[in-house]
Amino acid sequence: MSESSSTAARVAIVTGAARGIGAATALRLARDGFAVGVLDLEESAGKETVQAIEAAGGRAVAVGADVSDPEQVEAAVARVAEELGAPTVLVNNAGVTRDNLLFKMTESDWDVVMNVHLRGAFLMTRAVQKHMIEAGWGRVVNLSSTSALGNRGQANYSAAKAGLQGFTKTLAIELGKFGVTANAVAPGFIQTEMTKATAERVGVSFDDFIAGASQEIPVRRVGQPEDIAHVVSFLVSEGAGFVSGQVIYAAGGPKA
Repeated sequence: MSESSSTAARVAIVTGAARGIGAATALRLARDGFAVGVLDLEESAGKETVQAIEAAGGRAVAVGADVSDPEQVEAAVARVAEELGAPTVLVNNAGVTRDNLLFKMTESDWDVVMNVHLRGAFLMTRAVQKHMIEAGWGRVVNLSSTSALGNRGQANYSAAKAGLQGFTKTLAIELGKFGVTANAVAPGFIQTEMTKATAERVGVSFDDFIAGASQEIPVRRVGQPEDIAHVVSFLVSEGAGFVSGQVIYAAGGPKA
């Protein structure tokens, strides 16, 4: 349940919330007392997450939007505000991969990844921040990645995830005086459909991929979407009000 009566009335938006980290985060925030706007590219994709939230007694709405399209973003945020209330928590989780070595990477591979991760986070935050400023309270959490430190075959993804860290720190500086914090979570290996696709790309079975990754992680296991949802839950809480502009590496061991 929520930490205070005020939190129960608050509204969160989670992008890319149909599955994986986004779905786990939406479910966790609903348990924390937030009403949740479940955004994904197709509205139908978010229905399962919404149903799970409602089955547990929470409030949620599924909204379809391409986060790289400014008109769709504005319409999505307006719909959440109308149906659930003004959003004051934003989790920019939507992401895609178009992995390839640099000499094989196309302009489209680069642009798609940049548009979803960086442009999408910019557009979503710009649309939601006005509600936060009006409320005098807000939380922005951007999903970065350990790939921000560099990862073979991911020049586009690594650059986008590193860019989100700079974006986060600037948001913290600009929005802090309005009672808004901004932080980033940088997951390591998380067992999702996205990492399964990576295993397929490199020609390794997912079980072997997980087993191999586990041996390289100090806690000797790969992460689960819920591991990241727990971190997000803290960062959007009342108790995290003095934590801003930070990048938390949730990777089972030290990174940057």
